[in-house]
Amino acid sequence: MTGIASTGAYLTGLILGASLIIAIGAQNAFVLRQGLLRAHVALVVALCILIDVALTTVGVGGLSASLGRNPLALEALAVAGACFLGWYGLGAARRACSSQSLAAAAAGGAQSARTVLLQTLAVSLLNPHVYLDTVMLIGSVGVQQPAPLRPAFLAGVWTASFGWFTSLGFGSRLLARVFARPIAWRLLDALVALVMWSIAATLLWTTFR
Repeated sequence: MTGIASTGAYLTGLILGASLIIAIGAQNAFVLRQGLLRAHVALVVALCILIDVALTTVGVGGLSASLGRNPLALEALAVAGACFLGWYGLGAARRACSSQSLAAAAAGGAQSARTVLLQTLAVSLLNPHVYLDTVMLIGSVGVQQPAPLRPAFLAGVWTASFGWFTSLGFGSRLLARVFARPIAWRLLDALVALVMWSIAATLLWTTFR
């Protein structure tokens, strides 16, 4: 019975984690772009996975209840996140207006590992949706699991995170031939800009309405 219960908890975490992470969002758009550029992909993928592991762990550990009682912290996070997403979206919009291919973007947009690391942290941690998904939602479901089953639940969530970010980061290179065309690259950057701006607007609307 214990094995069956653990398997059920694992599958619950796997399905919940996958349903939340597999969506067009700021973090996924960033990982996709770095994967296409083949620029510090391993660093980006590893960091995104570690962030998910850390946030879901503290969420299941009880932080979800604490954040729910501190609306001022969520408001400050929403403003900071909206500002960053707006700025990043502006950069993507500018790239969308230029005639560049994947090769040109890779050659002209080379960044240091430190810069990419900071961008990954920003696009991950300055987006309140990340906390709502990992800490609040996954945390609230996780704490409802019996204590002995929580590690299995978290393992399922982590499996979803590892599988998705690894596939997105390293699998995106299969699209390199498509994005060698300038129009495809410009359309991607236009989509990234729209995603960033829509998330920023939604953050501010839902926080201060």
